[in-house]
Amino acid sequence: MVVATSPPVVEVDTSEVRRGYSLDDYRRFEAESLERHEYRDGEVVTMTGGSATHNKIVLAIVSWLLNQLDSKYEVFASDLRLWLPQYNRATYPDVMVVEGEPVFQEQRSDEILNPTLIVEVLSPSTAAYDRGDKFRRYRSIPSFAEYLLVSQQEPYVEQFSRRDEGVWEFRALEGLEGAIGFPRFDVELPVGEIYRRVRFAETA
Repeated sequence: MVVATSPPVVEVDTSEVRRGYSLDDYRRFEAESLERHEYRDGEVVTMTGGSATHNKIVLAIVSWLLNQLDSKYEVFASDLRLWLPQYNRATYPDVMVVEGEPVFQEQRSDEILNPTLIVEVLSPSTAAYDRGDKFRRYRSIPSFAEYLLVSQQEPYVEQFSRRDEGVWEFRALEGLEGAIGFPRFDVELPVGEIYRRVRFAETA
């Protein structure tokens, strides 16, 4: 098992960026927009649309978590915004799990502060960002303790788990066998459940 303390930071392609937005401007813009956007300390970045496979994986994970987790946990999908006050950033993780009551930013109902588990389903355009710069900023969340990166190109899942202050353990699962252990939730998520509605192309 590899212990990861600071994954490499890789910058995302910022070709779809609007600059010079205040946070209030962003919130008004986002409330009226048909697309979703990240807020990055004055920059508004258009988020890429999800594929059918991406959607199937997210729904499978959300469904499994809702069925398996104790009632003290709340499960949220990608329409709920996550606010990162240390970095003045807002983003939309694919899946979040909150232990106990959700804490919202400034009494809002659309920006959450306290996820324990975050799941991102990777795409070629976001994979480096999700592993690097985004993960580094997610680690500023005091409650954040589990991070899953799920490939949609092949059955492959990366798990980062916080064990001690500043120390994260890394585990990778390849193929449809095996399960992702979450000792803090007292459950194991079978990899096959994540991909149960996904068909991968046959390779020679």
